Amino acid sequence: MYSVIIRDHMMIAHSLNSKAFGPAQKLHGATYVVDAEFKSEKLDENSIVIDIDIATKELQKALAPLKYQNLDGLEQFNGTLTTTEFLAKYVHDTISQAVHSSFSGDLKITLGESHVAWATYEASVK
Repeated sequence: MYSVIIRDHMMIAHSLNSKAFGPAQKLHGATYVVDAEFKSEKLDENSIVIDIDIATKELQKALAPLKYQNLDGLEQFNGTLTTTEFLAKYVHDTISQAVHSSFSGDLKITLGESHVAWATYEASVK
């Protein structure tokens, strides 16, 4: 298996309105390190998994509408618990839609919430 990993970051604010989240029910900030790992069993005709420039730009585009935003105020997340796991899938789905015609393989998105906690979502790009 081959892979290419691209990294970016985003700063967001949100609240997690459920008793399961204790003090995180209140509005708080998070800074995520975001890794997008593109995986493929084989290389394409140019001997690459994906063009690194394309991968970088698509990760940046996926994160741009979220950066420096209070996710509680974004219409697409109305009534949603924007957990780290949820955001990993959201970023995955956004990038998958953009690269599905030029990339064949799996995409793994990892959001690092701190040096001791992170969440991942991985699935095939279709």
